[in-house]
Amino acid sequence: MQHTGVAPRTDTRSRVQKVALELFAEQGYEKTSLREIAERLGVTKAALYYHFRSKEDIVHSFTDDHYARLDGLIDWAKTQPPGEQTRHEMLTRYVGIVFGGVEVFRFIEQNRAAMQTLESKGDRMARFRSRLDTMVDLLTGPDAPLRTRVRAAAALISVSATCMVVWDSVHDPAELQAIALELATDITD
Repeated sequence: MQHTGVAPRTDTRSRVQKVALELFAEQGYEKTSLREIAERLGVTKAALYYHFRSKEDIVHSFTDDHYARLDGLIDWAKTQPPGEQTRHEMLTRYVGIVFGGVEVFRFIEQNRAAMQTLESKGDRMARFRSRLDTMVDLLTGPDAPLRTRVRAAAALISVSATCMVVWDSVHDPAELQAIALELATDITD
């Protein structure tokens, strides 16, 4: 296979997302333009338009990518035998997904007003809720007692909450990730 020297589209897409997040953090979402994103990337605005037509499209790509990762986890878990090993691996992968997207969630949290115009909170919550329900079913079994289901939901939600609340005071993100996994595992046991 011959190497063409051209980065794959997904690489360009992730570079755009990374640069946009950097600029949004530096200047704020409202004050950042597509032109500035293109300039930081070293591409023309037209080249940027090939991947994203607007800042809103970039933001939607963050959440779409997150939901795609959750869907991948769900699809994987559906193929696994129920039990402690699958539950632990599912929690491990979920913690990785949440911690892998911490910058995006912090951006969304810090830009609530702008984000509300892009997608209503109800829509965003509904998109997450259906996945949360499915993950709870996969962690516990669909006929598990209420207490078991509540514990599984609390475990999943605690991962996100831990990430959002404690992130700024952490010197070692890997340690925090390990603690979040330990807590989620303890809650589901």
